Amino acid sequence: MSKKVFVGIDVSKGTLDVHVCPGGTSCAFENSAEGVKALAKELAGCKVAQVIVEATGGLERRVAAHLVDAGFEVVVVNPRQVRRYAQARGILAKTDKVDAQVLAQFGRDIRPKVRPLRTDDQEAVRTLVARREQLMKMRVAEINRLNRTDNPKVVSSITVVLEVLNSQIAAVDSDLDEKIKASPVWRVTDDLMQSVVGVGQKTSMGLLASMPEIGSLTNKEAGSLAGLAPFAKDSGKMRGRRMIQAGRPGVRRALYMATLVAIQHNPDIKKFNKRLRAAGKPGKVAVTACMRKLLITLNAVVARGTKWTPKNA
Repeated sequence: MSKKVFVGIDVSKGTLDVHVCPGGTSCAFENSAEGVKALAKELAGCKVAQVIVEATGGLERRVAAHLVDAGFEVVVVNPRQVRRYAQARGILAKTDKVDAQVLAQFGRDIRPKVRPLRTDDQEAVRTLVARREQLMKMRVAEINRLNRTDNPKVVSSITVVLEVLNSQIAAVDSDLDEKIKASPVWRVTDDLMQSVVGVGQKTSMGLLASMPEIGSLTNKEAGSLAGLAPFAKDSGKMRGRRMIQAGRPGVRRALYMATLVAIQHNPDIKKFNKRLRAAGKPGKVAVTACMRKLLITLNAVVARGTKWTPKNA
């Protein structure tokens, strides 16, 4: 082919549905090591501008990593963004073949920005952090049940489950600690982030897992990626309330408790929060703004490579 083409790949557990645009060629490969190699070989004969793959809970990692290693420019995109693009074009049908076609057309029309894929270690930390969050939710649910019963047998059952959950959480924490200590780069980044008052080990782990790009972003990029940049909702003379949306929920979860601590003990964040509240900002709005400020502070600290010090120190 003489023209640059965009390749959309819809990934399922067993199959890779592929569409090439322009040209309209569609084909399918087995989602296995052999299937991915065959796909890379097939694409080698095309002038590929971008390969667009939807994030599908980790199923996309093998094909994305292999194609990157083969020299292709691969973009892993947000499924919601692609679905809205399809709806805007009036494409309401949803099959694997149609999804692959939409992905290719999305790449052609939108030209999504390429971001580095997570390394195996980054993905391992991300999955461990996700597992820890799952265990924590289960523990909270069991504690709530314990507080609502006085039946001895139920209390005994819940107590046993809580012991298991506590043990599993401790094991995941240990695995996370080992992962970070095994990486010289992560050790440095973790140390820098924990120098900021309010940020502890759990927050640092969450950010390493959810935002591995930290330190290489602009303030605007960091806020947008985290979903902490407020969007305007204005029309004519109406001025709507600014709201945050989209972004990476894992970053916001990691920052929330740290921000509440920082509002009390970090002099920079504390002063910023007081100024917002004095200006009449509601509590939740002020906390969200403080989360963004804390993230920008962490991004700057990692970028500089020097530990945090208060502005007035």
